[in-house]
Amino acid sequence: MMAGNSISLEEMATEIKAELEEYSEEVTEETKKVVKQVAKNAVAKLKQTSPKKTGVYAKGWTSKVAYESSEDIRIQVYNRKKPKLTHLLENGHAKQNGGRAAAIPHIRPVEQEVVGQLSKKIKVAIK
Repeated sequence: MMAGNSISLEEMATEIKAELEEYSEEVTEETKKVVKQVAKNAVAKLKQTSPKKTGVYAKGWTSKVAYESSEDIRIQVYNRKKPKLTHLLENGHAKQNGGRAAAIPHIRPVEQEVVGQLSKKIKVAIK
């Protein structure tokens, strides 16, 4: 080792560990921001693409943080005003007097779109 700049392996390991923990916290915070933004985008897109017979269903989309810890976040996107309609509209259903109502896929396409957005935006955020 060089005189004057000597540092023990233990001190070096401690420094590296501290830097990695700081980097991990920064990545976690950036990732959480991205997840929240993508959930917001999903809500906006669902409001645009949902069936609009009266408009109540389309306006009912919202999101909330279902769980958050120092390392994890889970956001739920749901319809607050007409939650039971989501399955019926997305998948179709039997009509009262016979026959079937056609499915109007509007949730799955948005889900697929935002999953792609999330992946891309996280990659950008951690670089």
